[in-house]
Amino acid sequence: MRTTRPLPIAAAAVAASAVLLAGCAGGSPAPAADITADPVYEGKLSILTKFGGEPLQAYFEELAAAYEEEHPDVEVELIQETDQSVKDKTKTLTASGALPDIYFTWTGDWAQNFIDGGLAADLSEVIAPGTEWGDRFGEASLSAFQSDGKYYGIPLYNNGKFMGYSKSAFAAAGIEVPTTFDELISSCEPLRAAGYEPIAFGNKDGWPALHYLQQLFAYNVPADVLKADFDPETAEWTDPGYVESLEQLQTLVNDCTDTGNGTNGVLYTTAQEALAGGRAAMYYQEVLEFDTVTVEGATLTTDDFGIFPLPVPDGAAGDPDAIEGAPEGYLINARSPQAALAVDFMKFATEPAHAEMLSALPYGQPSAVVGAVTEQTSSRAVFEGITQVNEASQLVGWLDTVTAPEVADAWLAGGEAVISGSTSPEEVLESVRAANDSAR
Repeated sequence: MRTTRPLPIAAAAVAASAVLLAGCAGGSPAPAADITADPVYEGKLSILTKFGGEPLQAYFEELAAAYEEEHPDVEVELIQETDQSVKDKTKTLTASGALPDIYFTWTGDWAQNFIDGGLAADLSEVIAPGTEWGDRFGEASLSAFQSDGKYYGIPLYNNGKFMGYSKSAFAAAGIEVPTTFDELISSCEPLRAAGYEPIAFGNKDGWPALHYLQQLFAYNVPADVLKADFDPETAEWTDPGYVESLEQLQTLVNDCTDTGNGTNGVLYTTAQEALAGGRAAMYYQEVLEFDTVTVEGATLTTDDFGIFPLPVPDGAAGDPDAIEGAPEGYLINARSPQAALAVDFMKFATEPAHAEMLSALPYGQPSAVVGAVTEQTSSRAVFEGITQVNEASQLVGWLDTVTAPEVADAWLAGGEAVISGSTSPEEVLESVRAANDSAR
């Protein structure tokens, strides 16, 4: 189950490998894949997924089996990785020149590395808005994988970040859903008095802190300033909203978590399990996790589970209606001799029936195919979350995918340092600005 963001240092390594591998012996580029050719239904088709582990692993296994049944001379080879392992696996396969025919990608700088390295096929002729396949998706989902007017990615599912909570825990504490950031902090003491860890938080992998920060940045920093700061060429990273956001994260960690500055040693899955097991009242999570915390055997039930956006701080200068999130999807290897077959398989994977299957239990991954997520096909929480994602004024991408790798690394280290108390917010901004200078 995904809930992690790619480690920026891995993105940097992938970028370097992609550029290196864009050419073949003698410096001549390998022939580009013909994605518009009629597929030849024979041979092996390799796919790197991020669905390793239960309950998601069976999804691509079912797709592969169904596709092979329709096309008996095709063998689908699945490389199923987990949230964390897919990053290292992608890096290894890229560096060794063994990138599969189809491979998972996040949006932003992560996908751009493969595009710039010539390793992502231009799919514009088959998936751009206005094409038969492209019209299955919303333009926002397709545009998330766009570069220089060309479309490279196949959006598989949408995603957004929300605070998940136990309704019974809130009832036991005698509190309502908070509507401001101060109310969120104030709710923590009565929840603790009622016997719950107010907010479960595990930051061992570093990216969970960045999720809090990016949503707070969207609230505290004017949208045009934030967008400019994502580009090293225009970035300044001087807006006071960044320091305010870092201070707010410190307050949340100190007042609302049982681990405090020790959260850097806690896995995000441990925090996830604390909500699912009824020990914690809240856990900040993605739509992709909603059905995981209420699986069969969990203490938290679907009826008891609720969601709300991270509340907006009073006086915030940014966009109060923004939601942090982005679609996730797949790229087709630009050098694959099976590119046409890869396109055919991904069209198969995004047929409405398969999109509805992906959106429903036990998978609960809200398909990017328009109309696939409904109250009938998905759980209440997933439907509610995706509805809010679709109604948001804007989606703000993950901090470690929308910025340059050097800047993302600085934010990763800065978030951990602020949580541990070893660095001040102002010092974090200084390191981010220094990293941005080196990225120019």
